[in-house]
Amino acid sequence: MARTRCSARELISSTSPRNRTVTFGVCSPADPRIDDASRKRASNIISMVADTIAQNVRMPDGTPVDVVFSRTLIDNEKQADMIARQFRQAQVDAIVCCPDTWAFAQLTMISLLAQLPADTPVNITCGNSAPKPGVVFAHSINGALAQDGRLAALNVGSWPDTGAKPKMTPPTAEALIDWCYAAMTYAGLKGRRAVVFGHDSMGMETAMAHIIPTRNTFGLEITRLDMKLLSDMLTRGAYSRKELKQLDAWIREHVGKRLDLSQPNGERNYRRGLAMYLIIRDLLADIDAVAGGFMNQLEWGSDPRCTPLPICDIAESLLNTSFDHNGPKQPLAFGTEADVQGVITMLVSSWLTGGNPPLFMDFRKVWEPAEIRTLARKLKTPFNSKTSWAKTGFVDGDNSGSASLDWAGRPGASVANIMKNVSMPGAELYYFPGGGNSVAFISPGGLKGIASRLAYSELSGMFTMIWDEAATISLPTRLARAVARSSNITWPHTWIVPKYASMTEYKQYAPANHFHMIQDLPVARFQHWMDLTNVLSSTPWRKRPSFIEGVDRPLPLLHVLNGGSQSAKQLRAGR
Repeated sequence: MARTRCSARELISSTSPRNRTVTFGVCSPADPRIDDASRKRASNIISMVADTIAQNVRMPDGTPVDVVFSRTLIDNEKQADMIARQFRQAQVDAIVCCPDTWAFAQLTMISLLAQLPADTPVNITCGNSAPKPGVVFAHSINGALAQDGRLAALNVGSWPDTGAKPKMTPPTAEALIDWCYAAMTYAGLKGRRAVVFGHDSMGMETAMAHIIPTRNTFGLEITRLDMKLLSDMLTRGAYSRKELKQLDAWIREHVGKRLDLSQPNGERNYRRGLAMYLIIRDLLADIDAVAGGFMNQLEWGSDPRCTPLPICDIAESLLNTSFDHNGPKQPLAFGTEADVQGVITMLVSSWLTGGNPPLFMDFRKVWEPAEIRTLARKLKTPFNSKTSWAKTGFVDGDNSGSASLDWAGRPGASVANIMKNVSMPGAELYYFPGGGNSVAFISPGGLKGIASRLAYSELSGMFTMIWDEAATISLPTRLARAVARSSNITWPHTWIVPKYASMTEYKQYAPANHFHMIQDLPVARFQHWMDLTNVLSSTPWRKRPSFIEGVDRPLPLLHVLNGGSQSAKQLRAGR
């Protein structure tokens, strides 16, 4: 037999940015005995599910996720092999199976999934119909995967039992979309990187970059760069002077007299702070980073043995913000004090919301009800027992850096209206002798979301997310100034009330001195992400039920079969 000459295929290098969009593959099994009308209906449901994802799920930069689907129903291994090959060629990152008829698990989806990476996220979305019920197959495949130790999310929703082109109900779509955001975040962050300038700030163990656990859990790389690089680039002027002038003009336009340049070398240090934003932004873009952090203390701006340099507050705030002098932009999670676990918390919460700006805070003073009422009486500030801050107390969340400017206003507010609430006072020189400018504002009340913090334990080798739903409150003007002044009036302040935690619980169970908040993150979406990453979910609040209908995602069957979420996750981690 003559041999055909073969040759290797050379890959062509490209200077264009890589497409890092997450791709979803949508498919459905069936039984070859099903009638043609039912097969056409099942094919239309595949298209409906694919369109729902494509129209509602966005990457954090606003671009839609990629969705591919096959109208070919998977009757047996032959179709499973074909669609698996197509999904591999399309670089599918997550699978959505949407059965409308019964089928056989091993001949269809198990054969398909065996040809894809074992950690590919799997969702099973079906209607709860009686004719030729796809829900029967859904329970069959969900049980088979759980028995095999594989995680899957089951979404038994609703669409009409009959009709060629049924439409899923809004709750069904919402549950599907929440899972897709979790899968997008899980898959989209694999192989990405966060850049940390410096080492663990001030020896903060709770902020350390746990390189290997972070890589193994999230697929996220931590790139470490020395702060000397920033210092040298700042000294050399490694930034666009033209753009620095534009940024300066933009800040002066919006901040005006609230920009304090009265300190010694105030003008010079302020401009160096702006230059740091341009340098860090470009460095992160150059290595395709999705997040970052800056150590600052002590060596950069506070150690008397060094030459103190200006603080990085303006740069950190701008990186976390959805706009700058060039207009709208994607917020890039950036943590002060090189707080890597804080950075990961902000990064994933921002991705889970499709790019909302995250908030970085000190877990500062917990104002319990009796204490804030005493201060209010001293200031002759009126209140009654139903006043929210007097009834529940609150946490003063504030820090010298990293507070997104978006949190100075309400969602949808114009840049001009947000920036009216922002001031840039001079740094406190006793603490930051290098000078520069802080960023200061007070967040408005009524902002709702999730406050959370990631933590790592050497005992388990696992990460835990401690979280609660939360909302911000406003205080009367005199009381607000007194509360802000009690910690630091030159820093941003966001006053937060958890939904279920008491102040006693909240102040006892904070896993670090920093915590974080994101707006408009559905609880179920957050829980799906913790399932996919095998992060333990901790809500040790006495008042929170273990399951809240319509808020929490149902427990994955894999967790139910293995003694609950904590036990199942520990088993998956091999602990």
